[in-house]
Amino acid sequence: MADRPRFGPAGVPPSYIMMKATLSDVPRLLRAEGLDAFEYEAIYWGAKPQMKREDAEGLRLEADRNDVWLSMHGSYFVNLCGERAVVEASKRRLIACTTAAEWMGAYVVVFHPGFYGRGLRSEVFNDCVESMRDTVKLMQSSGLNSVKLGPETSGKLSQVGSLDEILGICEAVEQTQLVIDWSHLHARDRGRFKSVEDFRKVVEIAEDRLGTDAVRNMHCHFTKVEFTEKGERKHHVLDEPGYGPDFEMLVKVIVEFKMRSVFICESPVLNIDAMKMRDILQKELG
Repeated sequence: MADRPRFGPAGVPPSYIMMKATLSDVPRLLRAEGLDAFEYEAIYWGAKPQMKREDAEGLRLEADRNDVWLSMHGSYFVNLCGERAVVEASKRRLIACTTAAEWMGAYVVVFHPGFYGRGLRSEVFNDCVESMRDTVKLMQSSGLNSVKLGPETSGKLSQVGSLDEILGICEAVEQTQLVIDWSHLHARDRGRFKSVEDFRKVVEIAEDRLGTDAVRNMHCHFTKVEFTEKGERKHHVLDEPGYGPDFEMLVKVIVEFKMRSVFICESPVLNIDAMKMRDILQKELG
């Protein structure tokens, strides 16, 4: 459990790649910039971990040494709401991700639960919950007990991932972590966050259903986002005018509710905007 909000990038920042940094270099480089979180991107993984255990353990060692918290974004190729073969393959991908997450000491594997398809949304949601329960049982039988599954709010209207659905999954499935992508909610609801009160309402709803600890320790993604009638279209940098949501509004709610969340930046300039988010919070705290 974090003792303060933490900030970091979703994946290795481009500037680190340009300097030919290795994965184990990332925590040290983040710490040098005053950042203290990192989300490893396993977004194209299949049914087996696509990294060596020694590399994952090396990352863990450096993250511990530099006080950088690790999370993982799981495979995009997960659909717990599809046909049986698709669901079974999705479970294997999640097990692969949680296995490597355990190696590296990541506390959550963030992922998108699936797609509605042509089914009734209530039935699709129930199928998703049952598939997640099965996945957690597989994790536990494999000794994967220290990492949680983090179903994430979705920015696309075709995907399971409304606020109500994500809260419902966390209520119904053990070993889950609340993950709020504020940009996704903004895009999904076509510009949801226009005031501080709009952010506050989300936190209040989550607190009412999951409790204060779950809200204070939720895992968060943030960037500015462009959207269409179908939802999320493109991420934008924090300083770009004309796009939302506004992190300065969210910061007031972070302080009000004494949130200790990890905030992962998904903008095109990952570490730069993560530092800006950190500085906006520090300014609000005075």
